[in-house]
Amino acid sequence: MNISELKERYAAGVKPSDVIGEIWEKITAWDDPAIFIHLPEKYELLELAATVEAMPPDLPLWGIPFVVKDNIDVAEWPTTAACPEFAYVPTGDAEVVRLLRAAGAIPIAKANLDQFATGLVGTRTPYGIARNAIDAGFLPGGSSSGSASAVAAGLCAFSLGTDTAGSGRVPAAFQELIGWKPTKGLLSNRGLVPACRSLDCISVFANSAADALSVAKVVSVYDGKDSFSRRIAAADPTGASFRFGVPTALDFAGDPDTPGLYSEAVERMKSLGGVAVEIDLTPFTEAAKLLYEGPWVAERWAAVGEFVEKNPDAIFPVTRTILEGSKDWDAATTFKAQHKLKEFARAAEAVWAAVDVLLLPTTPRLYTVDENLADPYVTNAVLGRYTNFMNLLDLSAVAVPAGRARGGRAPWGVTLAAPAGWDTTLLELAGKFHGESLPPRSSGKIPVLVCGAHLEGLALHWQLADRGATLVARTRTAPVYRMYAMPPAGVIPPRPALIHDDVKGASIEVEVWELAPAAFGDFVSKIPGPLGIGKVKLEGGGEIPGFIAEPRAVEGAEEITHLGGWRAWLSQKA
Repeated sequence: MNISELKERYAAGVKPSDVIGEIWEKITAWDDPAIFIHLPEKYELLELAATVEAMPPDLPLWGIPFVVKDNIDVAEWPTTAACPEFAYVPTGDAEVVRLLRAAGAIPIAKANLDQFATGLVGTRTPYGIARNAIDAGFLPGGSSSGSASAVAAGLCAFSLGTDTAGSGRVPAAFQELIGWKPTKGLLSNRGLVPACRSLDCISVFANSAADALSVAKVVSVYDGKDSFSRRIAAADPTGASFRFGVPTALDFAGDPDTPGLYSEAVERMKSLGGVAVEIDLTPFTEAAKLLYEGPWVAERWAAVGEFVEKNPDAIFPVTRTILEGSKDWDAATTFKAQHKLKEFARAAEAVWAAVDVLLLPTTPRLYTVDENLADPYVTNAVLGRYTNFMNLLDLSAVAVPAGRARGGRAPWGVTLAAPAGWDTTLLELAGKFHGESLPPRSSGKIPVLVCGAHLEGLALHWQLADRGATLVARTRTAPVYRMYAMPPAGVIPPRPALIHDDVKGASIEVEVWELAPAAFGDFVSKIPGPLGIGKVKLEGGGEIPGFIAEPRAVEGAEEITHLGGWRAWLSQKA
């Protein structure tokens, strides 16, 4: 189930109440009593659908069904955090849920989770283990197990999870989903039962990056009533070429399949225009150890410790052991750990100077449910090896499917990670990796088409580089241009002249770059005649600003149209 398909059905006359009826039948047929902690009666969901049907149908998520992890409030539905004795009934929605409902989305259930969001496995809950929708023998992933299973089973279009240490990415990897872990503070946490309040993020599961982007546009709203909410500046698109970090050493914990799948993911990134850069991941993995081997685990005790002390028998055994082991950290050790984290963050800056994004295994390996139950602590720790550091180091991340292991039975995935604010850019890149066709995003910059000495690596390219230009595409013009090589003039090297000719024209190799408006104006103002900037038609349609020439430019110039581009002419002259 995805958002675009539902919108097409609604445009054809299907009503949200019809879709809710279909979903109810799917839930009944799926028959997994552990997937939801609270499922309203059918008539209640139909009432919610009727409310939406009375709303304007042009709302961005009109009639789109979604599931909410049961540590996030939905008004009048119980919130348990997978602990029955902890349950309460909120009178209002969590802010993110409120935004989604205002956009026309319909909540249909509260999903199971590892109790108090403490785990990456999906087995630490008294409500049973939500079934992995692809293969029930393997872990569903946690802590947002039910949220992921609901999307993977086709019971909703998207779901809300949370992600403190990987809970929004591990289930995505294990159930072939997109898992978006936003930048800390980009989404409001008001109405969320905290795990580690300074690190928590509400996350999104979807079947496509396009759907996650649709949700992101609705929920990425600053909340002045949430003390951890932040205004985050969005990063620019990556363009046609980008640098991605590949760790020099990775530990796959002996998995027979995931190393090969990761290598295939590296090649996939290269095919998308990525340039692989080897990096040292040590600052990141050392920071990861601080989350559960350092005082940050005590923040979990700060969140629910008073309840645990009063109700010890209400806590799932593995969860209780973790929580009770977190309460004895002293202040001096906490400050030392904070200082150490600053050192790791500073060391990581050298990595970000060399790459745009990291390509990491979401998990080193896969585990069956039985393997996890036999060794619940070690297996969980292994799964967090490449997820635990993300929020400590203030990164954004998107988990994306990267093939199947165990003879095609078990999904596995990789994670794209980048600094804070890269959320949209990462989702766009994840969409490309996933094979989706996403509409281009406006960067607020002005494109400029170059065809000669300004091409990357050539004599005048520095004039673009010094103005912060970003490569968008290497492409060709429509077949309506003739190209001439103008002779050098003083210190100016040979330059091409692009002349429009519908009759004798051909398709010419070009590059498209982007400049900030002020930089574009400065660049254009310094172009000497007989060249200038005009609209150039592109192969496949459309036209953008680019270099063109006055008719006088051909005087004394050599026609090189037959070569198809400036680089070919330079190669011939060499």
